Amino acid sequence: MLHIELKEQIEATFDNTQVVSVTLCRDALEVKLANGVEMVLRVVSPTEYAMNWLWGDAAQMSIDTAPVHKSLKTFPNHFHTVDGKVVDDPVTEIGAEPWRNVRTLIERLLAQPLLG
Repeated sequence: MLHIELKEQIEATFDNTQVVSVTLCRDALEVKLANGVEMVLRVVSPTEYAMNWLWGDAAQMSIDTAPVHKSLKTFPNHFHTVDGKVVDDPVTEIGAEPWRNVRTLIERLLAQPLLG
């Protein structure tokens, strides 16, 4: 149900010069941005999510809430960088409304696909 709501919000907020397509899958949303970023969003709740993306030839990047990196300030959420490091999440807030985190990530990726 949450993915349906997120799909509707993405389509209502971003035009086709920003978001090319939003596809509802069984357990995820696939989102293609106009700048070539391809995203897979899996959002269970405000505290459980995994957002993955690719851009060009860059390795996969992601932000997720798997509780495995306890030393990070943003635990449990964390960012898997293009070079394979796991660092503090610079975008999402654990417990924030899912739409807020998804919108913020899309806006950031439209501006900087590698979150540089």
